[in-house]
Amino acid sequence: MAPELASPASPDQAADLLRGRRIAALTGAGISTESGIPDYRGPATRARARNPIQHGQFVRDAAARRRYWARSAIGWPRVAAAEPNAAHAALADMERTGTVAGVVTQNVDRLHARAGSRRVVELHGALAEVACLACGAREARAETQERLLALNPGFASRAAELAPDGDADLPAELIEGFRVAGCAACGGVLKPDVVFFGGSVAPDVVAAAFALVDGAEALLVVGSSLEVYSGYRFVRRAAERGVPVAIVNLGPTRGDPLAALRWDERACAALPALAELLAR
Repeated sequence: MAPELASPASPDQAADLLRGRRIAALTGAGISTESGIPDYRGPATRARARNPIQHGQFVRDAAARRRYWARSAIGWPRVAAAEPNAAHAALADMERTGTVAGVVTQNVDRLHARAGSRRVVELHGALAEVACLACGAREARAETQERLLALNPGFASRAAELAPDGDADLPAELIEGFRVAGCAACGGVLKPDVVFFGGSVAPDVVAAAFALVDGAEALLVVGSSLEVYSGYRFVRRAAERGVPVAIVNLGPTRGDPLAALRWDERACAALPALAELLAR
C-alpha cells in the first residue's frame, strides 16, 4: 500500500521524517535552476516545448552533430560559469556531518562536486568531458571549446537564449556554416560524455546509484519531476524496501504516489532550512 502523502508539507514535517536516518539524495534539474541553468520541465519552461537531441540522431547524422556543437559552443560557457547555490552547499554540508550518505544526480553540470559533495553518482555523465566515439580518447570540454572557436572565428559573440543541458537557441542559418572539431588524436567524432535521450546509462553507474540508495534509510528527492525512468526507478526501489521517500519540488511529480511527503518549495529555500533542523 502506498504511503499517505503529507502535502503541503512543512520544514518540521520533513525534518521529523528524515531525522536519525541515513539519507541518500536524488537530484534533478530543479536544484540547479537557481544557478542559472534552465530545466526541461520546471514551471518556467513548461510553456516552451523542446525536442532534445537523441542519441541515435547524434551518432548517425552529421547535420545533427553540427547543430549540437554550434548551439553548445554558445551554451557551454554559461554552464561552465555557473556557481553552486545554497541547495548544493546544504547537501555537501549534510554529507560532511554524516546525515547524507551521498548524491545520485540526473544533472550534467557537476555543481555538486564543485560545492564539496564527495560521493556523487552522475547518472547522465557530465558536460565537462568529451569522448571520441572512434578511439575512446577523452578531453576536457574546455579544450574542445577552444578548438571549436578557433574553427569558427567570431562565433562566441553570437547572442542566444540559454536552454537546458548547455544548449542554446540559434537560427538555422547560423548553424549551416559551423565547422565541427574532430578528435585531436584520430579525427573521429566527438561526443560530450553525457547520456542523450534514447541512450543508456552505463551498468556500473546504475549499480553505484543503487548501492547508494540501498544503503540508505531514507531517500530525499530534490528538484525532479521524476518523469525520466532513470531517476524514478530509485524512488520505486526505496518504496519497495519500505524506505521513506521525501520529495522537495515545485509542482507534482511522478513519484508522489510512492512518497511519504512532498514539500512544494524551491531547493534553495528548502535544503538550508532542512540542514539546520537536522543539525539540532
